[in-house]
Amino acid sequence: MALYLGVMSGTSLDGLDIALIEQREQPALLATHYIPMPADLRQGLLSLCASGPDEIARAALAENRWASLAAEGIGHLLASQGLAPSAIRAIGSHGQTIRHEPARGFTVQIGNPALLAELTQISVIGDFRRRDVAAGGQGAPLVPAFHETLFSHLGQRLAVLNVGGFSNLSLIANDTPVHGFDCGPGNVLLDAWIEFKRGQHYDADGAWAASGEVIEALLAALLSDPFFAGAGPKSTGREVFNLAWLQGHLSKLPPYRDQDVQATLLELTARSIIDSLRNAQPGTEALLVCGGGARNGALMRRLAQLLPGAQVASTAAHGVDPDWVEAMAFAWLAHCCLEGIPANRPSVTAARGLRVLGAIYPA
Repeated sequence: MALYLGVMSGTSLDGLDIALIEQREQPALLATHYIPMPADLRQGLLSLCASGPDEIARAALAENRWASLAAEGIGHLLASQGLAPSAIRAIGSHGQTIRHEPARGFTVQIGNPALLAELTQISVIGDFRRRDVAAGGQGAPLVPAFHETLFSHLGQRLAVLNVGGFSNLSLIANDTPVHGFDCGPGNVLLDAWIEFKRGQHYDADGAWAASGEVIEALLAALLSDPFFAGAGPKSTGREVFNLAWLQGHLSKLPPYRDQDVQATLLELTARSIIDSLRNAQPGTEALLVCGGGARNGALMRRLAQLLPGAQVASTAAHGVDPDWVEAMAFAWLAHCCLEGIPANRPSVTAARGLRVLGAIYPA
């Protein structure tokens, strides 16, 4: 059986997740490695999410550093497993999204896969999203096909929820093709607010949010954004939901306690997810959660309250570590590319048809 590595760096910009999988009938996770994102690189990547001076050169330098960081992590993982680079068939590298505007016909992930192949001496598959966008699709989310591979055997009417910087749903039922879409902000606003007010990168277990009370007027204003009214296929990013967007809404309201704003942002994440799920797949029997949001106890409790009668649990309940699902997905996408297997789903992205995703950078 072939071995693949997946490298995922999400919109939260907390670090790089690296997963080693063995490609079987169902992909099996063998080992993992995590590298925290250096503070200056994180800030540099964040600055590239909006136009600025000398951004072409800054992006090129940032992606070289990102590739070097990924190569360092891959080296550590291989050493820990006693594996040579030649044992790995390919690396699936998502890269770092800095712009995502499919309505304008583009999405940009940087990460210099050519340099990553050079540094690791392993073939790299990168640039997964642009072929779907070229075919008229959203380019995101790409994980529903992988979620279907992992969980369709459960035979339930289920949803798989990934909560990273943004949240997305994969809807899996025996009588329909898998479909899914971005729901809206996951952790991105929660992280931005606590960093702005308390200098912390995230709200551990949702404790700060749990200490506050939901501001109904603010919640209503946030949910009035046109993104939430649209049905899937749809995707979003920092271009829409960011600290400035939140502050624009706050400026129209009386002052509130900081923890109440945090509580409202957690409610926004939970409500946008469950409202989307109810509209798109009534009668869902189970909601399986992965990504960083699965570690947020306050969010998990609120999701369960909003979806009574359904099982709400981490993907760990079915043997898949929630922290590593996306990195595993990009390892699997590399396998699909090399085998010529289409890995997008038009029912998810609205692309004109099935497409083989990714560009190959040989070792």
